[in-house]
Amino acid sequence: MILFPAIDIRGGKCVRLFKGDFDQETVYSDEPEKMAKKWQEEGAEYLHLVDLDGALAGRSKNLTAIEHILKSVHIPVELGGGIRTMEQIDTLLSRGIARVILGSLAVRNPMLVKEACAKYAERIVVGIDAKKGIVAVEGWGESGDIEAQELAQRMAAVGVRTIIYTDISRDGTLSGVNVEATVALANASGARVVASGGVKSIADIEALLPYEKNGIEGVIVGKAIYTGSLDLKQALALTKRGA
Repeated sequence: MILFPAIDIRGGKCVRLFKGDFDQETVYSDEPEKMAKKWQEEGAEYLHLVDLDGALAGRSKNLTAIEHILKSVHIPVELGGGIRTMEQIDTLLSRGIARVILGSLAVRNPMLVKEACAKYAERIVVGIDAKKGIVAVEGWGESGDIEAQELAQRMAAVGVRTIIYTDISRDGTLSGVNVEATVALANASGARVVASGGVKSIADIEALLPYEKNGIEGVIVGKAIYTGSLDLKQALALTKRGA
């Protein structure tokens, strides 16, 4: 199982939001690349980046900070937030992003997702963010008017192999990961799924490990590693041992 330390970028800074609320922001670093290096030094093998400004604007807004991160680490980096066109996908992947995460596009333009998957295969990931099982889009500000499992099935049908599932109600709350909904999404879609939202402690990692066989590829860890409620080195050691 892959542990993805999350680096959410807003205004060039590394921040965390509470339940996706842009008015409830905590800044953890003015230099996101330093956080990226820290997580790499602690053993992380993959980083999860989100351009929060990009998610709202519909186009990448923090490319300078992202490029600084790419220059600072040698582990692969995935990026989501505001990626809406094939041109953006081409540009980001050519700049060194290992895989891009498409969110609103999955609802608004599934045929473009299909085109991207045909061109880039596993370098295309879809992020499904849901409130009470209903997909949210446009920086979580609007309803996508579709259930998460249905969207996951549609995305698998157009070639998506990996989905990141975020329970928005738990994101940034340290209230525990939604194992049941995450595993149900994996079972319904047949895609690999990365869990996201609510991770608090090593117990959350332990709860997910038995479901690797169900297609749970990994888990994104955010606020927990910034506040210290989860020790990244300990969690990484656990995932290497397996369930």
